[in-house]
Amino acid sequence: MTEATSVRASAWPLATKILVIGFTMLLVALCAIGLTLWMTWNLEGGAAAVNEAGRMRMQAYRLALEARSSGHDEIVRRVAAFDASIEILRTGDSARPLFVPLDDATRRRFAGVRAGWQELRAGWLADPAQVQLSRVDAFVSSIDDFVASIERQMSRSTAILNAVQFAMLALAIGGAVALLYAGYIFVVDPVAQLQRGLARVEQGELDARVTVASNDEFGQLGEGFNRMTARLQALYRGLEDKVREKTAGLEQKTQRLAALYDASALIGEAGSLEELAQGFVRKVREIARADAAMIRWSDEGNRRYLMLAGDRLPEAMTRNEQCVDAGTCHCGRLEPHPGVRVIAIRPDPQMSFDHCAAAGYRTLVSVPIALHQRVLGEVDLFYYGEAPIGEEERSLLEALASHLASAMEGLRAAALDVEAAVAQERGLLAQELHDSIAQSLAFLKIQVRLLRDAVARGDAPAVGRIIGELDAGVRESYGDVRELLVHFRTRTRDEDIEPALRTTLSKFEHQSGLRAHLQVEGHGLPLDPAVQVQVLHVVQEALSNVRKHAGATQVWLDVRQSPAWRFEVRDDGAGFDAAAADSDETRVGLRIMRERAQRIGAQVSVESTPGEGTRVVLALPPQARAATAEEAAA
Repeated sequence: MTEATSVRASAWPLATKILVIGFTMLLVALCAIGLTLWMTWNLEGGAAAVNEAGRMRMQAYRLALEARSSGHDEIVRRVAAFDASIEILRTGDSARPLFVPLDDATRRRFAGVRAGWQELRAGWLADPAQVQLSRVDAFVSSIDDFVASIERQMSRSTAILNAVQFAMLALAIGGAVALLYAGYIFVVDPVAQLQRGLARVEQGELDARVTVASNDEFGQLGEGFNRMTARLQALYRGLEDKVREKTAGLEQKTQRLAALYDASALIGEAGSLEELAQGFVRKVREIARADAAMIRWSDEGNRRYLMLAGDRLPEAMTRNEQCVDAGTCHCGRLEPHPGVRVIAIRPDPQMSFDHCAAAGYRTLVSVPIALHQRVLGEVDLFYYGEAPIGEEERSLLEALASHLASAMEGLRAAALDVEAAVAQERGLLAQELHDSIAQSLAFLKIQVRLLRDAVARGDAPAVGRIIGELDAGVRESYGDVRELLVHFRTRTRDEDIEPALRTTLSKFEHQSGLRAHLQVEGHGLPLDPAVQVQVLHVVQEALSNVRKHAGATQVWLDVRQSPAWRFEVRDDGAGFDAAAADSDETRVGLRIMRERAQRIGAQVSVESTPGEGTRVVLALPPQARAATAEEAAA
């Protein structure tokens, strides 16, 4: 439950509060100071008036003492000075300052002083000797009364000043306390409340709030704090949801990758189509959590579907749906945009196959097996209830079906490669038989017919001659058979072709009785095994032609490895016209060598002159030199 920390209410902004309090305190202080100054000024003026009145006493006694001895002018001057003092007391002097703090009593006393002075003044100016000292004492007594009245007024003012000073002290103390309290109410306490709220947020209580009841700066801070905590709380909750969502997504992707890995491992280990289909249908049923699964393969026109494998299918379905026509069942329906289809299984009179409905299945998920925009078949998943297939599951099933299509296409391509290799080997064997043994047998067939004719004629010399030809032909055929066996048994068992060439020359020396020499120059990367086989066949064919036709005594085989492989077979035999041989269709050996060289991108050239021997050169292109460094190290 959200707990709120209160911020004290106020209708004024904080700056206004501070200004009002400060201005009020300043105004009160100024009033107190002004009052103090005014009272002090009054006291100073009263003190100056007392001094002046005291001076008047001295002047009165001085006139009384000097009136008989001084001249008239001196008396006039002293009277004028006394008049000036009376006038100053009457009007005051703001420059000194000097003024009489007038009240009723002081006015009466001052009026008595002025009246007494007028009497004394008239007497001193008329006849100073007639002025009695008692009259002066009476006048001085009136001045004393006047001074006493001023002093009484000054005492009251002094008391008031002291009271004002004490009031100012109390005001200063109260103002300080008021300022401290106002600072606590308006600043310290709101800051403390916000700090407590922040401390709760730091402890993870994102539901912490402050109660805002003012529109000042701290109220705005409180509102901002509430917005911040609300946003943090929403983000935290959203973050938890996002983390939970991302975790679930990662788990799904991990499961998907594991499923793809298992399927890829299964595809890589499968050695036959049956093993691949059976293992895959079991794996995809487990991944899709289906009750049963089936793989159907389509013909070229997608008209019929053959069951390749099934898992947990009822026996009746397995027996009756080995082959179905397109459109006769929920399965095998081509769509304009093939993709994963979720089909509700319901009885349909237009369909002749309803085994899935009879087996109790209620939902069918059909996953097309497509390769290069062509549908090769489909994977059918059967459910007794609803199929839990979402977008992720659809994508996974499509990826698995694509892997299956690629694997089956790979098996088919491998089978075609094996078939092509077998056909090629058979073609080579047929070519060898046709170019060697078949010609010898044709020759023997002709000789047998001639022998039959000679026996019928009773021509004994012809019979002996034909028998000799037959014996030579049989021996030659036997030699060709052995040579053919030698050719097909010769295999490269090493990265270097030199050992195989030495073996070939050794067999040639044994069969022909001729001396053979091998010379290898340079260093290069080894030849690919397939290239080596063709090179050996070309060399063997050249040696066979030397044995059959050259009449030579020696044979040389020169091999150069760089910059490109080059093989040269030369002899010291009778030679022949190479230009005429190129146009002679009976020169099958040369044609066979060129066909073999063409298979590996090489060229065969023959140089021969009658009586000067023959030179056969096999030149390989640079890119056929060999395997890469990794292949050589394997």
